[in-house]
Amino acid sequence: MSISMLLSMAASACPDRVAFGPRADGRSYAQLERDAEAGATWLRRRSPGSVVFLGQNSPELPLLLFAGAAAGVPVAPLNYRLPAPVLRDLIGRLPAPVVIAGAGYRDAAARAVTGTDWEVLGAQDWIEAARALAPGSGAETDAGSAAVLLFTSGTTAEPKCVLVRHENLLSYVLGTVELAAAGESDCALVSVPPYHVAGVGSALTNVYAGRRMVYLPDFSPRSWLDLVRSEAVTSAMVVPTMLARIVDYLDGAPADCPSLAALAYGGARMPLPVLEKALRAFPSTAFVNAYGLTETSSTISILGPEDHRKALDAGDAAARARLASVGRPISGVDVQVRAPDGAVVGAGEEGELWVRGGQVSGEYQGAGSALDADGWFPTRDLAWLDGDGYLFLRGRSDDTIIRGGENVAPAEVEDALLTHPAVAETAVIGLPDDEWGQRLVAVVVAREGTAVDPAELKAHVRSLLRGSRTPDEIVFVAELPRTPTGKIIRRTLADTVRGNG
Repeated sequence: MSISMLLSMAASACPDRVAFGPRADGRSYAQLERDAEAGATWLRRRSPGSVVFLGQNSPELPLLLFAGAAAGVPVAPLNYRLPAPVLRDLIGRLPAPVVIAGAGYRDAAARAVTGTDWEVLGAQDWIEAARALAPGSGAETDAGSAAVLLFTSGTTAEPKCVLVRHENLLSYVLGTVELAAAGESDCALVSVPPYHVAGVGSALTNVYAGRRMVYLPDFSPRSWLDLVRSEAVTSAMVVPTMLARIVDYLDGAPADCPSLAALAYGGARMPLPVLEKALRAFPSTAFVNAYGLTETSSTISILGPEDHRKALDAGDAAARARLASVGRPISGVDVQVRAPDGAVVGAGEEGELWVRGGQVSGEYQGAGSALDADGWFPTRDLAWLDGDGYLFLRGRSDDTIIRGGENVAPAEVEDALLTHPAVAETAVIGLPDDEWGQRLVAVVVAREGTAVDPAELKAHVRSLLRGSRTPDEIVFVAELPRTPTGKIIRRTLADTVRGNG
């Protein structure tokens, strides 16, 4: 049993419903299933060890996912923004690859494979060649085999290749979505990158729900809002940087997107000021914070719509504080917060987050499984649970700054800085210091047209936090180094600081 079952069930339940594109002339679920079967036949005849997808998010990704699943070949979507030498290195880490390039990325793929014997095809050429073949069949794919190979974002170290099995993805989808649950008028806007676990997850969950999908390959606030309005989009997912740009573009005006019933966000930490502005800009939209990792096959906890609105409007400090949480674990996922000695800590105590469940892979190509003997995966995220089971993240354990023997979470200082009206973005890192061990350095992007003195920002933080949390140094830059999903690439920030010194 493989994830191809999800498409088969959706195509059986709603064959004539549009899967992709405009309602009037998009491709139906029956057509998607036929193309996936043809693609699987082509793959069986080539027998590659993996299929690389290089391109923007489009209907080509789910087509490849389901074709690869039916053929028993794992799919590896790669970051199309990477330079050719980096792509060549990543492709070289995959078993016997064949490369499928999306529209506009055939030349980039060719450059990446120069000097190798890897086969490259344009996505359209691939599917046309597949459609010309006589239908074929093969052995059923084992649920325990690899479905997707995803490289981590590499924000603190070199990217690792996560092996996600069919059984992991099936556990996630079947545990969170009902078959053909979408209404006839439902439409999802997909704008997250295909090489992120959210891109894979959205493809699978939307198909299983029988939902129509439209794509926005090149994000801009205006084009995103225009597409939501013109296609009557009912649900969408964004990463925090996208939502921040939408909020800035609106500049206090209402979004005017009456069809948008639900908006999910995730992939990186959401600054509270941005979220509060977004909730006011989309007053009738249900917001969902979806927290997950590549190693967990996407979402493992959710902060739902009711918690968002209650927190925004409540005079209850505890309810408002939950706006900074990632909610409660979803069904089928267990969580523990553990001290450094491995002991499980109580409510309100901070430690490392460990998770367990059928959707948790925790496995890396070439390195094996990171699960412990009882199936628990160490996320390396620092976290704590409140008395009602709400999960709060404090950042990556790698990011913790130890200043004068005291642990400082960058997120705490960053949130304080973001409440200053002149601060657009910020990241806090620790750099070596002879006296304190590490000193706090705040890298700040100032809002356009504003000027602010570093001493003023330090005083602002000191008024909100303890003195030990006050940055020792403020460095202004034009932009922060980020992944396409909005995560700050902290391993390059020290070089950024030195370059501005």
